[in-house]
Amino acid sequence: MTEDRGEGAATVPAGDTGWATADTSGQAVVAAFGRTMKTLRTRAGLEREEFGRRIGYSASTVAAYEQGRRIPPPRAIERADEVLDAGGLLTVWKDQVGRAQYPPFFQGMAALEREAIELLAYDTLMVKGLLQTEEYMRAVLAMRRPPLDQETVEQRVAARLARQAIFDRPSAPLLSFVMDESVLRRRLGGARVLRGQLEHVLLVGQKQNVELQVIPLDCEENAGVDGPFTVVTRGDGAKFAYTEAQGIGTLVTDPAQAARAAARYGIIRSQALTPRESLEFVERLLGEL
Repeated sequence: MTEDRGEGAATVPAGDTGWATADTSGQAVVAAFGRTMKTLRTRAGLEREEFGRRIGYSASTVAAYEQGRRIPPPRAIERADEVLDAGGLLTVWKDQVGRAQYPPFFQGMAALEREAIELLAYDTLMVKGLLQTEEYMRAVLAMRRPPLDQETVEQRVAARLARQAIFDRPSAPLLSFVMDESVLRRRLGGARVLRGQLEHVLLVGQKQNVELQVIPLDCEENAGVDGPFTVVTRGDGAKFAYTEAQGIGTLVTDPAQAARAAARYGIIRSQALTPRESLEFVERLLGEL
């Protein structure tokens, strides 16, 4: 969608959708939460090992939370608040800590995913994060340069896995994924990782609220030559388009430009194999591994 940027589209950093400002200092939020939890634990007279046992985590994990080295999931925050009788002093952090698990450039998009009634995604380089297996995630994250530290990798993996709740949540949104054949052939992480990924794609593609389509390499027409993008429709009908490249995310909030992206996606979808043909295509690729 590079042409959208050249035509004066209303674009903002992906951490700011124009309706909710994302926290761009996630590490500071996580550190502040950790200090608060440690203070409350100390006042309660609990050692880390005992506190961890009560909330269902090891002492080393509790230490990582308190030192701001790991981001606690919502369940850990809720249990900590309950065990420490904090009266909501910890759960009030839940939304901010939740945003902090994503890179700043993706925080706005992550918020939109949680409110989406429809999500349309076209991909050309790798399997969409929402469709990735944990092994595939780790393989992709290991290829980042400069390398990501292990804590960041664990944080990103946990965040991507949490996003996949979108498939099974109440009133699940309509989800459409179109990807180039090359995405499904690229052996990121090796043949074994790709095999597991293709099997997962087949399973997700059979869900009632999911349509998965493939554009074969021999297809002579493709309206997606400008690259991957995602279109999200919120509950109030507002549409947003998201693109990402080289660690920079752009969230397009201008209604006309978002509508144009949705129209473009419709053309791409019409040029792809049907969902039934696409699942059969993925099965054939699996047979080749």
